Amino acid sequence: MNSPDGGVADELPGIAPRLRDLRRGRGLTLEAAAGRAGLSPAHLSRLETGRRQPSLPMLLGLARVYGTTVSELLGEMAPERDAIVRGGTPDGAPRGAEAGGWLYRQAGGSGRAMQALRVRVPYGTEGDLVRVHPGEEWLYVLEGRLRVVLGETVHDLAPGDSAHFDSLTPHRIAALDAGGATLLFVHTLLQSPAAELCLGGGMHRL
Repeated sequence: MNSPDGGVADELPGIAPRLRDLRRGRGLTLEAAAGRAGLSPAHLSRLETGRRQPSLPMLLGLARVYGTTVSELLGEMAPERDAIVRGGTPDGAPRGAEAGGWLYRQAGGSGRAMQALRVRVPYGTEGDLVRVHPGEEWLYVLEGRLRVVLGETVHDLAPGDSAHFDSLTPHRIAALDAGGATLLFVHTLLQSPAAELCLGGGMHRL
């Protein structure tokens, strides 16, 4: 069901109060947290009240700001230091969530320096979103074709191709085919004052 301002309601139940509680627990004002995540205070307020649902890039940015993981933001708390992550729930349905057209699910344990996700990138969404932040990222294309832009260099990847890069390099990804692309995605959750100097603190559209 759509919310009155056009956002999608109840896609990710429980995430709105978690976002609000994490921000308050870190002692951040709405303006400070939004600035560090590359969002407007009004947009972050809508996320915290459930009037908007965050896309994967937004969740990644907020997880870094709050020093947590996307899995924990989503309430997907795996057992502490569990080395095994199963591919689906007992009934065979994939475990994960969808927001902003992105479908993603946990592919690694929680509470670690690296976070692993299996991501479905839809065609035609977020392709102009540039991100800059401390850390490293690695991705491996499973299905479809993916465009990875690193700085001024454009790379078109096919299944079996991978990319490993410093996240301080301005970067963006987009699916090249109408059917989208599926990839394995691993990133580090590093906190650094440099994050506040990166394109105004996070995500910007060209």
